[in-house]
Amino acid sequence: MYSTEFVFFTGVPGSRWSGIAQKIKEQPEFNTSDRAPHRIYKHGEFSGHKDSYFGTGMEFDTSLDYENLISPFTNTEGKLLLMSHEWPYHFDEIIERYPTSPIMLVYRPNDISLEWWLQAGGFGITYPNYDFYVDIKGMKQKIKEQNDLILDFAQKNMLLWKQHEIHKDIFITTYSGVNSDEK
Repeated sequence: MYSTEFVFFTGVPGSRWSGIAQKIKEQPEFNTSDRAPHRIYKHGEFSGHKDSYFGTGMEFDTSLDYENLISPFTNTEGKLLLMSHEWPYHFDEIIERYPTSPIMLVYRPNDISLEWWLQAGGFGITYPNYDFYVDIKGMKQKIKEQNDLILDFAQKNMLLWKQHEIHKDIFITTYSGVNSDEK
């Protein structure tokens, strides 16, 4: 087993999950060595993106190989928050390969997420790459598909959702990993 502590983090485009991730990574136990100038995307007053992302056509793919997961980071000290819109397609494999790693889920309704993503720049967002979604119709379909997988996973594992303290249309929960009480 690897000694690196992974936290898998997912939400659909427009769920405001990147801002939530930035708040999480303000905690001193989280590693921020994946941040780099080429990963910064700002929209309006928001620093929308500044961390590494895993996904189809993105800088790092969703391979769950250890080397791929640590590759965005210049060191592996602390907790590594691994961000991907596509983790919902890999929940079973994540649990199988990294059984004690938490999986954090962010849920925001489909239409509101799409609207926010478009306001943030849509396909004009320079980082990360959204070519996987092809067009607005594809983005809408994938947001629904990914949100459905997130909700199904939470239901299957009887996870309790917590409403975001500021954005009341956002809900967050964490799958703590199997055998997490043995950590």
